[in-house]
Amino acid sequence: AAHGDRKMEEYGRFLALLASSLLVGFVSVILSLVWVFHYREGLSWDGSAGEFNWHPVLIITGFVFIQGIAIIVYRLPWTWKCSKLLMKFIHAGLNTTAMILAIVSMVAVFDFHNASNIPNMYSLHSWIGLTAVIFYCLQLFLGFTVFLLPFAPVHLRAALMPIHVYSGLTIFATVIATALMGITEKLIFALKNPAYSASPPEATLVNCLGLLLVIFGSLILWMASRPHWKRPPEENAKILSPIGATPEGTEVESTMTNSSNADKSDLRSNTEAARKQNIKFDEAGQRSTM
Repeated sequence: AAHGDRKMEEYGRFLALLASSLLVGFVSVILSLVWVFHYREGLSWDGSAGEFNWHPVLIITGFVFIQGIAIIVYRLPWTWKCSKLLMKFIHAGLNTTAMILAIVSMVAVFDFHNASNIPNMYSLHSWIGLTAVIFYCLQLFLGFTVFLLPFAPVHLRAALMPIHVYSGLTIFATVIATALMGITEKLIFALKNPAYSASPPEATLVNCLGLLLVIFGSLILWMASRPHWKRPPEENAKILSPIGATPEGTEVESTMTNSSNADKSDLRSNTEAARKQNIKFDEAGQRSTM
């Protein structure tokens, strides 16, 4: 019974963090819209400042909020009954959406700069931002070819999984850092009268937006790095597979997802606990011969 209580408590804790991160992410998107509509020129696509404004809105919506959700989607306990493949498609789909929004937001900036004769790619913000977008596209392409398409051998997936996890989390953190540089730069450029240093309401609003982005990022990274919130290895796949074979993307992959470089015994006890947990989700699990 104590074990069950502990599990419910863990579940409750996870849900509280999930709700907080969704709320903080959603409020960030709303604040970006308030910023561009109330204090700036709104949104347009005609080479004016309104076109530039798509940049912060789409980056915060796609590259921060949607990417954050994509990172933790495997951790949602009610999806553990779903097939791993379905979850991979959702993970890939959310990341693809984030990538498209990020690319559109970059086009908006280049377009605006060229229309206004402002030089491109001179700031640290632009250097790191473009690098993050390029690495994100690479990560997505490799994720598709290695983990989603059925061609990669299990040992390759196992070898690449920790790299995939590390790269995803690093890109996500870098995107948030780049967003902070971007909004600071924009405030310094845009606030002339009164200046940024006079702390007008716009400055306070956007500084708060920056704080929320940091909070959102830290919540997502915390949820993504707790080993006990990992999706348990799939039992069903083991039953369907020939004895002694490692079915596609089950045992090895889910064990390797442990981004904390735990030692083997740690992984084993982890998997064991996860397997016990899985039994209640999956009747067939009881008949598993593992």
